[in-house]
Amino acid sequence: MKPMRWLAAGLLWILAGLLGLVGGLLSVTIILLPLGIPILMLARRLFSLSGRLVLPRPVQHPLQESGKALKGGGKDVSKAARGGAKSARRKGRKALKKTRDAMPSPVDAVVPKPRRGLRKRIGLG
Repeated sequence: MKPMRWLAAGLLWILAGLLGLVGGLLSVTIILLPLGIPILMLARRLFSLSGRLVLPRPVQHPLQESGKALKGGGKDVSKAARGGAKSARRKGRKALKKTRDAMPSPVDAVVPKPRRGLRKRIGLG
């Protein structure tokens, strides 16, 4: 699936480059300026779409990914709130920790962690 997305992103990037070139050439002439500007805007949208195709999902939609991680955590906290402040604080900390653990870091999606053997060799694990 990833190679297909990369291929589609590459093709879109090439198409956006060509459209940008055509739009720039059309914008040079005053008579064809009304055609050149919309083509340049389309090229900009295609460039951004090709960039989004390359990025992994947690980087593309960080709020949606955090929402998936938060489901169910609020119920535990609301139940604990009935039991008192100390219990609510404890449950809140647990829910926050569970959310942090459940949601992958966007940085990890872009930059993979080094292999275990490599971590040992450089003294990290």
